[in-house]
Amino acid sequence: MTLSLTLSLTRRTAFALGLAMATLPLLSPMAAHAAAPTQMTPAQVQDLQAAGQPLLVVFRADWCSTCAAQERAITAILSDDPTLGEAVTIALIDWDEYGNDPFTTGLNIPRRSTLVRFNGTVEIGRLVAQTSRAQIEALLRS
Repeated sequence: MTLSLTLSLTRRTAFALGLAMATLPLLSPMAAHAAAPTQMTPAQVQDLQAAGQPLLVVFRADWCSTCAAQERAITAILSDDPTLGEAVTIALIDWDEYGNDPFTTGLNIPRRSTLVRFNGTVEIGRLVAQTSRAQIEALLRS
């Protein structure tokens, strides 16, 4: 009897643990909004622009420490105000792959760690190599 009771409790514990782990992502602040920063191609960004979407385009590289600081600021901003992630699509463009793409050069993007805010195809503002949370938040809200 003891062995079957122990097995029953172990299965229940495993089930409860599995259920808790499966629902954990639903509780995270980033899951609270539909539009977390998303890796995109220039063509995908242009499609969103053509549709008139408000966008923040982040030209970044995995190895860039300034880019990492910008992304931490964006994550903190979205965590504090998830409605911003719903209002503005945040598109991540890989600098190493698309730095010389006609889309990038056409926008005169000088370097990675450049953030550009658009309403459709209209540029609203940009930040180059800035990591200030206040400046990034102001750009997102513009």
